[in-house]
Amino acid sequence: MRFTASEWRLISRLSTPAKVQAYLNALRYNTEPGGETLRSFRGVVRAGTAHCFEAAMFAAVVLEQHGYPPLVLSFESIDRLDHVLFAYQQGGAWGSVARSRDPGLHGRKPVFATPRALAVSYVEPYVDFTGGVTGYAVVDMRQMGDYDWRFSRRFVWPAEQFLLDYPHRHIKTNAAHIADLRRRYRAFRKMHGIKPVDYKGREKWTPIPEEFLRAEGIGFAGVSPGRSLASASRSAPASPA
Repeated sequence: MRFTASEWRLISRLSTPAKVQAYLNALRYNTEPGGETLRSFRGVVRAGTAHCFEAAMFAAVVLEQHGYPPLVLSFESIDRLDHVLFAYQQGGAWGSVARSRDPGLHGRKPVFATPRALAVSYVEPYVDFTGGVTGYAVVDMRQMGDYDWRFSRRFVWPAEQFLLDYPHRHIKTNAAHIADLRRRYRAFRKMHGIKPVDYKGREKWTPIPEEFLRAEGIGFAGVSPGRSLASASRSAPASPA
C-alpha cells in the first residue's frame, strides 16, 4: 500500500522528531468517547486525534520515511495502564516522541546515552494515583512482518498484543521513593486540581501541549516553589545503571 498525496505532503512537512512532536501536541487527545480505538497512521490522519499508542504508530510511520527505524518504547505499569512512545537515536543519543494525557509522559530530547536511561526518565512522571513503571522494552515494529500496522483502516489490535507479549526488561525502583512521590502527587492534585510538571529532569523534556502549561512554576504541596517534586523526596530514584 502507498501513501496518498495528502499523506505524503504531511510526511514531507514533518521531517524531524521535533516537528512530529509539535504536530501531535496540537492534535486533540483521543479519549475514546465512542469506545476503545487503536488506529494506524492512516487512521490517525483521518480521525485527527490520537492517544499514546496511536501517536507512537503515527510517529513511527512518519519518521520511518525520514530514515528512522520504526522503534517504539513500551512501558509496563503496576496498574496495567501501560504507555507506548516512539524512540529514536540522533547523534548517538536517544530521544522520544509521545502523546499522553499526562504532561510528563510526552517526548524527550535526544540526550540519553542508552534506551534504559531514556526509559528511566519516565519513572517519576509516571507516578500518579495508581501508576508506576515496572519494565520497558524497545521494539522494532518491522518484526511484525507483513501485518499492516501502518495503513490498516481497522483497529490494529494485533500490534498492541505484540507489544504486550514482547519481553520487557525490569526497572527496579525504590518503594519508599515511589510512595513519597505518590503522596506528593495526590496532595498537589488536591490543592491545585491540575497535574504537576515541575519534575527533576524537566529540562530534558521536549515542549508539552499548551493544556498543561498552566502548571508551570507552581510549587508542589509541601514543596517550596522552584524545587522539583523529585528533589524534595528523601529517597533515591531508580538508577539508569
